[in-house]
Amino acid sequence: MILRIWTLASNTVREAIRSKLLYTLLGFAIALILLAIALSQLSYIDNDRILQNFGFASIRLFSVAIAIFVGVNLIHKEVDRRTVYTILSKPLSRSEFLLGKYFGLLITIWLQLGIMVAFFVGTSVVTGASLGLSDAAVIALLCVELALVVAIATLFSAFTTPMLASFFSVGIWIVGNLTRDLKLMGAKASDTSIEWVTTWLHRVLPDMASFDLTIEAAHGLPISASDLAIPMVYGVGYIVILLMISMAIFERRDFR
Repeated sequence: MILRIWTLASNTVREAIRSKLLYTLLGFAIALILLAIALSQLSYIDNDRILQNFGFASIRLFSVAIAIFVGVNLIHKEVDRRTVYTILSKPLSRSEFLLGKYFGLLITIWLQLGIMVAFFVGTSVVTGASLGLSDAAVIALLCVELALVVAIATLFSAFTTPMLASFFSVGIWIVGNLTRDLKLMGAKASDTSIEWVTTWLHRVLPDMASFDLTIEAAHGLPISASDLAIPMVYGVGYIVILLMISMAIFERRDFR
């Protein structure tokens, strides 16, 4: 089983790296990191903070965009080209097919993240910006966040069109970054139903803000082991649940 999933994941990586969209978004991310350098040089104070805030924001935004817009098309392409019938006619279950696609895309996303991080580190060294363990913590949690975003994209691509899957995935990521604020706003509302809705939104939707330690890293604030461990465990648990739901849906999907 593991070998079959790995084989499909390897093929998915080779397919995904041929996507023009991936390189377009990667180019924009690198361009924004270069813009961050220019902006940091224009400031007489907090140069490192500007570079880190802008650099990490660019890396996060475009990594998520690549994960969603490349991810929602992987399964659809196989169905649209009818190659899914050939693949599934082999000793390969639908769940193994879905997991192979998921891990293949995840490897691709982590590879492009590595390129962006290497470029960011290189520019930081050239400009003399300081880097530390807090920056490594930001990247570590970003890896988990991207794995979660890929799982969300995989879930929706398992049963709907790429356009709808993109819409739903982007929507969940945006709202997931706002659930903490919505919960606080709901707690201050006079209507208890609003408080109930915002509380359950925070509980049910993924808390994307928990994976973002950019502010702590940029301002040199201490990051404890729990700040890193708890979001990781939370993210892995959420990913497992999403993949189980995705496999259950994909097992029952009618390709006709």
